[in-house]
This record gives sequence, structure tokens and C-alpha cells, in this order.
Amino acid sequence: MTSLVVGADTFSALGTTAMLLVADPGQLAAARAIADAELAAVDRAASRFRPDSELSRLNAGGGAATGVSELFIELVDAALRAARLTDGDVDPTCGRALAEAGYDRDFAVLQAAGSRAADPQTAQPPAAGRPRRRAPATVPGWRSVHLDRARRRARLADGAQLDLGATAKAWAADRCAEIITGQAGCGVLVSLGGDIAVAGPAPAGGWRVRVTDNHAAGPQAPGQTITICSGGLATSSTTVRAWTVAGRRAHHIINPATGEPARSCWRTVSVAAGSCVDANTASTAAIVRGEAALGWLRDAGLPARLVREDGAVQATVGWPEDPDT
Repeated sequence: MTSLVVGADTFSALGTTAMLLVADPGQLAAARAIADAELAAVDRAASRFRPDSELSRLNAGGGAATGVSELFIELVDAALRAARLTDGDVDPTCGRALAEAGYDRDFAVLQAAGSRAADPQTAQPPAAGRPRRRAPATVPGWRSVHLDRARRRARLADGAQLDLGATAKAWAADRCAEIITGQAGCGVLVSLGGDIAVAGPAPAGGWRVRVTDNHAAGPQAPGQTITICSGGLATSSTTVRAWTVAGRRAHHIINPATGEPARSCWRTVSVAAGSCVDANTASTAAIVRGEAALGWLRDAGLPARLVREDGAVQATVGWPEDPDT
């Protein structure tokens, strides 16, 4: 991701690849310890694939009020804010729709078990071996999520099932970056599956990031190298977490209006914003909105790079020009 001489560590977290960069290499061990603790707490709170998580417990509650932690409330608040800002195009009540689309277990678990094909576009659905295609699930909508912050209780109405995948990793990246720079006193970059947050003084020249369809691709992958010094950067793509169900391609970005994987003219959208969670909210909504996303991103003043299915690239004002084009 960067060629700068900094402290760097790569590890697995939240079902994806995490990268931690610190401008002071001497602070790397302390920064990693902070990241490990924070990400473990987020996983215990928000994983859809852990039966012991707070999210799983709430989803299994049948609509009953369930006691939750302050951390879980913050995570759900971030998801509800994303829903409000996007008029529901990024909706945390897509849990059942994702499961019906085939995404019913952690990709990392499937990869470790050798259940996923090498090419993500031809991979079997996470529920491997199920060829049938179900009718799309109804997405109840974010207003079916009720939080009692004073009593630390949550309730889901209308059969809603939560999935915080559109915001939780980005929120966690922001949180880790803020805590690490506050305690270590140096600049830091945290990437969780390509959801990037930076905080503190950046190294000379900033943090160099390769923007591609797949965050795990090498520096030679088709894309663009940019430099960031603050805020967040996120990329949403339909090409990586993708599979086929009954001969039809599916991916993990649900259009709440249909309950199915979004049919978009964009295969990848990258957005820079003041925080990673805002960047990821916008990039996810852009996939759902399709052609209308260009005007929406421009009106919001968000620099973005949008890649069409045929590879053609469009950018909004503020995104750096690509010298290779």
C-alpha cells in the first residue's frame, strides 16, 4: 500500500486483512496491541457469524428488547446515521437478504477451509453446495431498529435482521486510528479490508495508497496510486465478495429496495471523506444508486473514483488526476 519507511504490520481481523502503518516504527508494537483489543471488541459486538456476538443475540431475540453494550450502541448509531444520510440506500436491516443471497458465513472461514474458488467472480456461494435461488428477502428498513440508549437496550421490529457490514469495519478503522494516535503520539494508517482511516501527523509526502478493485491486490494491479494525509478512504466493489447462485452472479452489496444484490453500472467506487465511515457510506450508496451516484457525490462535495463494468473510469471534482490516463 505504501513504500514509505514506516512501521508496518499485516494481520487478519473482522474476517478480512488488516494493515497497520505508524509513522514512528518504535510505536508499532503498542499500536498493534491497541488495534487487537479494539477489533476484538468490535467482533464480539457486531459479527453476524459469531453466535455469541451481541448482534447475533439481538437477531435471535424475536423482537424482544435485548441488553447491549455501549460499544454496540455506537456501532448501530453509525449504521443508522448512514441510513439517514443515504435515504435508506445503506440499510443495516439487510441481514436476512444477505443470508438469502448466499452470504451466510464468514468468507475468511470459507477460505481457510478451501471452500471458495480462487476466482472471486466464479466462487461458490458462502453456503456452498446450495444451487437453488430463493426469492429475495424483504428489507424492513432502518426505522425498524429501536435503541434505548439510556437503558442500553435494543429491539428489532418487523422481523428485521441486522448486518453492520456496510459501516462496522470503517467505524472500527476510525476508532483504532484515533486511539492509536492519541496514545502513541504519531501518525497512523489503519486499513480494514481497504477501509482506510488515518490520524495524526502523516509522514513527509503523506500516505501512498493504491486504489484498486481488490484491496488485497499488489501494487501492479490496475488502479491508481493516490496520497492521503487525513480523514478516510473507502472502496466498495462488486467484484471481490461475489459468488454465483443458480447460475446468477451475486455480491454482498444489497439494494434495500429490492432485497437483492445491487444491479449497478459501477463495479467499484472509491470515496475520500472526513472519516472512513463517511467514505464507506458514500461508496456503498454509490454502488446502489448507479448512474445517479455521480451527481449525488458531486453535490455532496465528495472526491470519488467510479469504475464502470467495462473498466471506464469517471471521477468527481477533488479526486486527483491519474497520470497514467
